[in-house]
Amino acid sequence: MHAKSTTLGTRVGLALIATLALIMLAGAGWWVRETRRAIHEEVQAASHVAQQWIDVLVSETLRDPTDGPVRLMAHLRAVGRLRANQLEVIAADGVRRYLSPEPTYKAGRFAPEWFAGWLAPAVAPRHFDAGDQRIVLRPDASRAILDAWDDLSTGLGSALALLLLVALAARLALNRALAPLARIDAALARGADGRFDIRLPGYRVIELDRLAGSYNRLADTLDQARAQNLRLEQDQAFARAVQARLAEERRVIARELHDELGQAITAVRAISGAILQRCEDQPQIYGSAQAILAMTGQMQDGVRAILQRLRPASANGNGQLDRAVADYCRLWSGHHPHIRVDCVTSPPGAATDEALGLTVLRLLQESLTNVARHAGASRVEVRLEFKSDAVALEVCDNGRGLAAEPGAGRFGLAGMKERVAEWRGELRLDTPPGGGLRVSAHLPKNPPCEELPDGLRTA
Repeated sequence: MHAKSTTLGTRVGLALIATLALIMLAGAGWWVRETRRAIHEEVQAASHVAQQWIDVLVSETLRDPTDGPVRLMAHLRAVGRLRANQLEVIAADGVRRYLSPEPTYKAGRFAPEWFAGWLAPAVAPRHFDAGDQRIVLRPDASRAILDAWDDLSTGLGSALALLLLVALAARLALNRALAPLARIDAALARGADGRFDIRLPGYRVIELDRLAGSYNRLADTLDQARAQNLRLEQDQAFARAVQARLAEERRVIARELHDELGQAITAVRAISGAILQRCEDQPQIYGSAQAILAMTGQMQDGVRAILQRLRPASANGNGQLDRAVADYCRLWSGHHPHIRVDCVTSPPGAATDEALGLTVLRLLQESLTNVARHAGASRVEVRLEFKSDAVALEVCDNGRGLAAEPGAGRFGLAGMKERVAEWRGELRLDTPPGGGLRVSAHLPKNPPCEELPDGLRTA
């Protein structure tokens, strides 16, 4: 369970009250110490004066044993009570002959015993021998302690009233100082809902101005990012539409080539075959028919190759990218019988993304096209490897290499680099130990979705 939270104003107020309370306690401790010392000095001074006076009375009493005791009692009764002291006269037989009356100052009132125990000075009573009677002088600090108690009560009441006033003033000041936090909280709440239409003003408080400035910068940045994301979504939607349009155009062109041109070539082949059967005795016509038949065969192979580029072998859904690569290598080898093709593929293990498979096939097509056009090679090796997080394609030939003709195939290589960059992959061109050119492409299987162009997903 979470502890119940409190407001910042409450916490600051409690901290302020606790600080003032500690100061008051420290002041009260200092006051008690000083008051106890003052009472002790007062009692000692009063006792010293009383002792001197009694010494004089006792000496006079002892000089005149007949009338001295009578005069002593008369003097004691006349004085009544000494300040901060109590007098008691005890006869030789132990009977009390006199006790000074109770004090009239704040009569009937006494400080609490626990308080009196804190402040009462430790002064022992004094005994005086006046012949057949004994005088006892006992220090009495009850009136001074009662004054101290009254002063403490008044001081504590004033201090508590002051403490309450300070707490109230501090709470009002904190509420006023923290009032901008409500607006900041409202702005943050709207920001959590995706609305950054509020900008915070300056509050003439350094901490709050810093917080407001940080929020305003964050809101501006998020507004810009949201606008950029909106433009990006629009661009991606446009790219998807363009790619879908291109794909549809490729399908239409492929269908037209197959249905129109393919049927026309088939018809020409049929006519040339019929001519061959009827003109065996006419060498000139027979030779022309053979040439037409051979030419239409080449045309059919060319149309088939174009259809293969327009409609590459499927590499989606069932993890058949290895079969599509092998099929294309066989098809390409049939068009270029003078170049030996060694194709090695590993099992895919899992279904390959359609866009990734299409990219691999495009890279393979461009690489083999460059070999046929520019390399002058007699052998080419194709390797396809499926890793846990990537697909690696390598096309290596024994031809002239890239440096022999710097301008050759530059547009095709640029397109290959663009395709690999779209997948955040890596493309390397180097020369193997035996010479020629080696093209190595490393494509991650799962690039970040926001980094993968939508056109690749829909191709």
